[in-house]
Amino acid sequence: MVGNVNLIGEYLRARRELIRPEDVGLPGNGHRRVPGLRRDELAMLAGISTEYYTRLEQGRDRRPSPQVLDAIARALGLDEDATAHLHALGTPEEPRRRRPERVRQGVQPLLDAWHNTPAYIQGPFQDVLAANRLAAALSPIFSPGNNILRSVLLDPAAQELLPGWQNRVSSLVAALRAMVGPDVNDPRLTDLVGELSVKSDLFRRLWSRHDAKPHPGGGVHHLRHPIVGDLELHYEKFAVTGADGQLLVVYRAEPGSPSADALTLLGSLPEESTLRPPHTTDRTAPRSHLTGGSPHPAAPPSPRARTWPGL
Repeated sequence: MVGNVNLIGEYLRARRELIRPEDVGLPGNGHRRVPGLRRDELAMLAGISTEYYTRLEQGRDRRPSPQVLDAIARALGLDEDATAHLHALGTPEEPRRRRPERVRQGVQPLLDAWHNTPAYIQGPFQDVLAANRLAAALSPIFSPGNNILRSVLLDPAAQELLPGWQNRVSSLVAALRAMVGPDVNDPRLTDLVGELSVKSDLFRRLWSRHDAKPHPGGGVHHLRHPIVGDLELHYEKFAVTGADGQLLVVYRAEPGSPSADALTLLGSLPEESTLRPPHTTDRTAPRSHLTGGSPHPAAPPSPRARTWPGL
């Protein structure tokens, strides 16, 4: 366990407080002083003693057996991803020493070769490490030096681009939890969580829930672009081999669809007419670069950063 942080206790408490007694067949008993299940109720559902469960939640026992973790997961109604997260917290490894976020040589030329396909690389903390021109034209939040979670939470222009952005934030926060697991003392993570906890009530509420669910491997995103209009894009995410937590994210439109025409139009526009840094990018954003290449510094804030030229 890293330091004195009681990760498994915090997680169990957060999940226990989200469950109503009537949801698991227990009487509500009217007004309760605390939300959710009591410790003794969860212990009963899991088939373990209240004393032992209390030790777990208070951090006095941080090495529960896999069988105990499975029993608690069933009692909490956790899905497969959340159960895996609970096991990671209950059987922590030594803290990982993360290498500087660098994109392997050859990746940027590959991205640049996809002229008609928006694509970018993101790191484990959702920092954009590399992108091609069409991805940056699709949205400035996909430009190197930006953090996707920060942009969606704090930048009104990014929120206008993403209908239902609050649901997207929930997914991003849960993915961040799942990615870091017990490795919560990473300086990059503590900086990001600290900043967003101060600046966003929504992030603070979601982070306190301890939801953990990995990034979906693919799906459909609906975007409202200020120049080319509404887009329906399919996306796929691929793990980058040999890179700690890096993902390649690729978008595509159905051939012959209005979205495909919109992407073609977007790719034909001059770069200066589409590429603008989001309002929330500042000099605190991470710097990342290709191995042996030049760093991509975060773009400075601009008073016009909420809009694209000509709008």
